[in-house]
Amino acid sequence: MSFPHHRPRRLRTTPAMRRLTAENRLAPADLILPAFIREGLSEPAPISSMPGVVQHTTDTLKRAAAEAVELGVGGIMLFGVPAVRDASGSASLDPDGVLNKAIRDVRAEVGDDLVVMSDVCLDEFTDHGHCGVLDANGYVDNDATLEIYGQMAVAQADAGAHVLGPSGMMDGQIAVIRQALEEAGHKNTAVLAYAAKYASAFYGPFREAVDSQLKGDRRSYQMDAANRREAIIEVELDLEEGADMVMVKPAMSYLDILADVAAMSPVPVAAYQISGEYAMIEAAAANGWIDRRGAVTESVLGIKRAGADMVLTYWASELAGWLKEG
Repeated sequence: MSFPHHRPRRLRTTPAMRRLTAENRLAPADLILPAFIREGLSEPAPISSMPGVVQHTTDTLKRAAAEAVELGVGGIMLFGVPAVRDASGSASLDPDGVLNKAIRDVRAEVGDDLVVMSDVCLDEFTDHGHCGVLDANGYVDNDATLEIYGQMAVAQADAGAHVLGPSGMMDGQIAVIRQALEEAGHKNTAVLAYAAKYASAFYGPFREAVDSQLKGDRRSYQMDAANRREAIIEVELDLEEGADMVMVKPAMSYLDILADVAAMSPVPVAAYQISGEYAMIEAAAANGWIDRRGAVTESVLGIKRAGADMVLTYWASELAGWLKEG
């Protein structure tokens, strides 16, 4: 029998050995917590399809942000749910609207100790649920939407957002937002481009989380799940327009896309472990079919291994707590 000079199993013998030789590892600073705030709530409202996730009040959102700081979480991504919607999503521009107020409140709570991010998109604010305004034929009007995105971006930067997350997949949105920010004096506000965002069946629970009014789908502007090479085109366009970071969304069924993007991107790469991915693991764990802590940790580690520098996950704070335990 020959004895190979290298036998991988030698490096798996003990937990300490496996820890020492791990190629990838998670840290709390890699994680971003998506959080929802709903206008008019007196108590946080549980989201039935996302056990453990709530629509926050102002007070509970501030507590969640403060907890994230204590746990070493890297950032928080804010989504607002307004009380009143209209065709143009006008509540998104109100300085005292639910999202802009939430940004101010969270910044007042955490200062610069947590990267405060906010969603630049109209889907939560429109009465038709699309990510932009509609033309006379019911299609999303790309250019008219861009005008509003520019105004939204400035309003959110005025409120104190460190990072803006344009998620609507409109052509040219990064360039318009960057220009609007520069003209308004927000030269240091960063843009995290949802560069490769796919039309996915796994968004379902998020629609409940933001009380979406959408009828139909967003397949005319979000990417087709069948396409891989197209993602690189989308990322390259956003980089040319000035994106400071780029994102792949969803994550778990799109790890090939994430790996492709990570291999070519000169800027940090994020991936969003979305609501349906969260809900599947929670449901299986609740039924006793999988080990919850093990599955949560492995799922996020897999996203990191595929190339993500940062991961948006609804488990961010809980996972950060586990990581600090060692």
